[in-house]
Amino acid sequence: MRQITFDIETANVLPSFQRGDMTQLELALVGVHDSETGEYTSYVKEELPQLWPIIERADILIGYNSDSFDIPLLNRYYPGDLTKIRSIDLMVEVQKVLGRRLRLQSLAQATLGRGKGGDGLQSVEWWQQGLVEKVREYCIEDVRITRELFDHALKHGSLKYMDFKTKREVKLDTSSWNAPPEPVSLTHTLPF
Repeated sequence: MRQITFDIETANVLPSFQRGDMTQLELALVGVHDSETGEYTSYVKEELPQLWPIIERADILIGYNSDSFDIPLLNRYYPGDLTKIRSIDLMVEVQKVLGRRLRLQSLAQATLGRGKGGDGLQSVEWWQQGLVEKVREYCIEDVRITRELFDHALKHGSLKYMDFKTKREVKLDTSSWNAPPEPVSLTHTLPF
């Protein structure tokens, strides 16, 4: 089963009065891990045509806050409908159990023993300063963390998180995560 773990960085932030209006956000780049090749790659907006064949061959998309942020934003650039591809949003999986959202940083620190190398606002600043390679590195690290959390949850059936200064564990039902994919109908960019 081909799993694509991904994360998006934006070129701008939303003004506080427009929170939730994704049409105001511009894509900076997408970081990807392809389980078929084991490679981590990234694509700026102009390189997205190279990303579409990878995504179109995916059996599952894996992300963090991807169902409500990354996929809708990326869908604005894709000629088909990415919501037709099965996805696992680790944030949603944790939220189903805890009843609240957790930051990726909290899960990474508690489960993997390391945190992120920045945050989304910092990434936007780097992008606007022309530090594209720094944004690529930051995004790929988020993809790496997400992938490692996914693998940990599959192996152990749980993730750990920091609750103030206490490390806690959240049990996750991962039994369907590696289930065979159902056939989907996409508007592909690939010439079939």
